[in-house]
Amino acid sequence: MDTVHSWSGWIEVICGSMFSGKSEELIRRLRRAQIAKQQVQIFKPKVDNRFSESHIVSHSELRIASQSVDSAREILSAVLSSTEVVGIDEAQFFDAEIVRVCDRLANDGKRVIIAGLDKDFRGRPFPPMPELLAIAEYITKTLAICMKCGRPANYSQRLVRSGEQILVGAEGAYEPRCRHCFAPAGERDE
Repeated sequence: MDTVHSWSGWIEVICGSMFSGKSEELIRRLRRAQIAKQQVQIFKPKVDNRFSESHIVSHSELRIASQSVDSAREILSAVLSSTEVVGIDEAQFFDAEIVRVCDRLANDGKRVIIAGLDKDFRGRPFPPMPELLAIAEYITKTLAICMKCGRPANYSQRLVRSGEQILVGAEGAYEPRCRHCFAPAGERDE
């Protein structure tokens, strides 16, 4: 008689602006899974080397060991069959393949917890996050505090000049802003 699992995989997305606690929440969930003695594997994109190449590190300096990868496809080939929980940080730095990878992992019975920015520095949806949000079973939207007025902040204000959508940075390059205080860069020039 075949054993049927009483559970199946799913996708949890943690999204929000910079400095809103996305990585902290990801680390918290992954640590709880580890405490429960679940098999956990954690990944981050190689391009994000701000704080560490071998750890996910939050702005409040919480950290958890992770594997840096060049592509979403690399995650799929690195996940072991015994892994129960897959954590992925900085989803916005991956290409569209991350959506298929997360879907495949969840279909294989894994709990996938993925965190990333939902909007870019212009305040527009940051691919591939809209697609991940569409396929996720659970979504957590985190908010920061506006550095101008103290209201709940849902935008990442870029403070340095650059038209590139992806510009890895932290304090000094970005700050959280509310809807009222956010000034989209480049909108006047378009």
